Amino acid sequence: MEKLKYTLIKNQKQYFDYCNALESLVDVKDKTVAIDDEIDLLSLLIEKYDEEHNNFDALDPISLLRSLMTDHHLTATALADMLQVSKGYVSDILNYKKGLSKDMIRKLAEYFKLRQDAFNRPYPLNNVMKQSLMNAG
Repeated sequence: MEKLKYTLIKNQKQYFDYCNALESLVDVKDKTVAIDDEIDLLSLLIEKYDEEHNNFDALDPISLLRSLMTDHHLTATALADMLQVSKGYVSDILNYKKGLSKDMIRKLAEYFKLRQDAFNRPYPLNNVMKQSLMNAG
């Protein structure tokens, strides 16, 4: 019996091996139909594992974003470029001073290959103006 090249992901080592294989395949310049099929299969297997093993609900969207930025070695400047906003705006988002727009949520979900609802959940913002007024009064 022929051994399958890919199977359902059963552990974290296999998960990371598949992620690395997917990354290598995505970087291939002249993709064939077979490579496209392999990319699709690996993507499905990785997404299934993510859905079963990653509890993104435990993190608020900004904590999740910070974690993903660390994992992907993404700087605030690179994030600002990707979201097409200023570095100051990204700083405000990362410091809970401003919320994520629908467009940003869509871009983040697409970039990190997650469902939009991972970023589209309520979280508390630091209301600097309100605190300043209360302290002045």
